[in-house]
Amino acid sequence: MANTYTQLYIQFVFAVQNRVSLIQPIWKNELYKYITGIVQNNKHKLISINGMPNHVHVFIGYKPHQLIPDLLQDIKGSSSTWINKKGFVNGRFNWQESYGAFSYSHSHIDRVVKYIMNQEQHHRKKAFREEYLELLNKFEIDYDERYILKDIQ
Repeated sequence: MANTYTQLYIQFVFAVQNRVSLIQPIWKNELYKYITGIVQNNKHKLISINGMPNHVHVFIGYKPHQLIPDLLQDIKGSSSTWINKKGFVNGRFNWQESYGAFSYSHSHIDRVVKYIMNQEQHHRKKAFREEYLELLNKFEIDYDERYILKDIQ
């Protein structure tokens, strides 16, 4: 696409199925490197990645050649297959179907990176569900409570 210029920054937030804390410190950095590779192979720029045992934040410089649902399907599908092949969890690992995608301006990059990198400290005060609902409300995203972060049934 000659003469097409974009500057798009998106933070994706997605959870382990049923928000179970399955991402272990011993292999989480390998997971983050794997996800980074997926983002880069899809020609986007990984800016920051971090999370907690039950969810992940991925902040990228997004190139509009790919639809967001397709990128997330690749990230979540490929990484869950990778986790299962590595045998990192007992049973089967899956990500929850849903995700959040939040856009930012260039002037917010440093603040978003700091927020993502400080997840452990942040979640000492706030549960993931509370954090996620805050993001939805902050960005004025309409949502149906029935579909937000399903718990184990």
